Amino acid sequence: MTQNSRSYIINNIKLPINASHAEAFSVAKEKLLRLGIKSCEADMRIFRRSTDARDKNNIVFVYSVLVNIHATDKESERLIKNGFTLLEEAKLDAEPGEESLSARPCIIGSGPCGIFAALLLAERGYKPLVIERGASVGERKNRVLNFKINGILDPDTNIQFGAGGAGTFSDGKLVTRINDKASSYVMQKFVDFGAQDEILYLARPHIGTDVLSSVVDKMLNRIEELGGNVLYNTTYFDTFQKNGRRYIRTSRGEFECGVLILAIGHSARDTYETLINNGYSLEAKPISVGMRIEHPREEIDAAMYGKFAGNKILGSAEYNLSYDTKSRGVYTFCMCPGGEVVPAASEDGGLVVNGMSESLRDGKNSNSAVVCSIFTEDYGNTPRAAIEFQRKIERAAFSAGGKDYSAPIITVKDFLTDKLSQEPTKVLPSYRGGKHVKLASPSEYLPDFACNSIKNALLNFDRKIKGFAADYAILTGAETRTSAPLRILRNNETRLLLGSDYIYPCGEGAGYAGGITSAAIDGLKTAIAVIKRFKPFCE
Repeated sequence: MTQNSRSYIINNIKLPINASHAEAFSVAKEKLLRLGIKSCEADMRIFRRSTDARDKNNIVFVYSVLVNIHATDKESERLIKNGFTLLEEAKLDAEPGEESLSARPCIIGSGPCGIFAALLLAERGYKPLVIERGASVGERKNRVLNFKINGILDPDTNIQFGAGGAGTFSDGKLVTRINDKASSYVMQKFVDFGAQDEILYLARPHIGTDVLSSVVDKMLNRIEELGGNVLYNTTYFDTFQKNGRRYIRTSRGEFECGVLILAIGHSARDTYETLINNGYSLEAKPISVGMRIEHPREEIDAAMYGKFAGNKILGSAEYNLSYDTKSRGVYTFCMCPGGEVVPAASEDGGLVVNGMSESLRDGKNSNSAVVCSIFTEDYGNTPRAAIEFQRKIERAAFSAGGKDYSAPIITVKDFLTDKLSQEPTKVLPSYRGGKHVKLASPSEYLPDFACNSIKNALLNFDRKIKGFAADYAILTGAETRTSAPLRILRNNETRLLLGSDYIYPCGEGAGYAGGITSAAIDGLKTAIAVIKRFKPFCE
């Protein structure tokens, strides 16, 4: 009787939070034995672990265990019939194509999309050239710190631009809504370069800004070790053809390129403008705008975990809330437990905020974006109008904050009652150390419909999490960069920019991803498309 080695996922193993992995394996073995199948712990690993906190008196971890079994076809059918899931691992193998590259592939942007595309190409011998407008990790940290302390913005190196992209200065959240097998590949690569092993199985994995910055640096160094090159502080301007060959024009001069991968990130407005001017197809897409809300971390932990709050095994609590106003949605986004609100502007005269946590997530405040859906008809249905809508809010927030990159803040009580009288008390704003903030009404920079929708949502969220709309909670504006405001249209099969035979738009900036993991996956799939078409580049 033929037996095949297959991997199965055993789901829904509920255990106390202090249970060991061995206990999860023991339960998995019992489930297998009841079906007449023997296994051992050596063939098992934790595939996923989530937290079930619905009963605050009995919070449990829910495990999924991956087991490798030599099973007959009949045994496999029995396992699947009884709720076991057959795992099909992602395969990133791609045979090189037949076309020759006239020059090395060029990748614009070193965010997760660009890094993963470049790393895969470098591993396969394609010697990519990565163009990054911002600085390397170390230099970037210094310039971001200078902005935070002194309010001196570098438009090319900031929280949006530089090694690792916007994700480097975030929570390093790896949660993705897409169900793609390649996500396990992405997680393993992060671990290979220094991320925590636990991201391989946590249902809501995160790395933390402090760890992620080191991981990014190592990945970019590895690309160069494999024959690629990374040019920092180099701004991409345009592409052109000369004597039948393709080139990119940058602030460091011209470089020949065989193919061009645009992994530009959601804030590369100058590149969007270039593409529009060159006649390529872009379309506006819905976005979201709003503010960051801050609460005491201990209060959020207590509201989410009850008597288990403060347990180091659970860590700091997360939440994810949404509310449908019947006309548009409001939701929380990029929740940063024990984190801070950070200055995320990338243009002079515009104020943008984002959230960031380090790996321990042990800061005094927890924060998240509270944002309102914006439809394309709200701003005029064109890509340029989408960008200008964002800019208008950012410039108004800059003015509301005093035109020195101080952020406009307001307590939830004042926001809900349309007043402006209460200075921060129990919650001190974390933006730029709390030293550069100014009381201002969100109506000075957000549309009225967004303010009204967020007000209704806060009251709804307070019914879901006690204290969410506490009088002393702080709102800081403006959050405008939740996603790209447009989509760069591409062929679904070839992944090529419509109207081009060598430009590959991808990632969050192209409108095809939302977050670190999905952007990385889109970069990988774009690199695979290049590999399947072309032979490795030879000098």
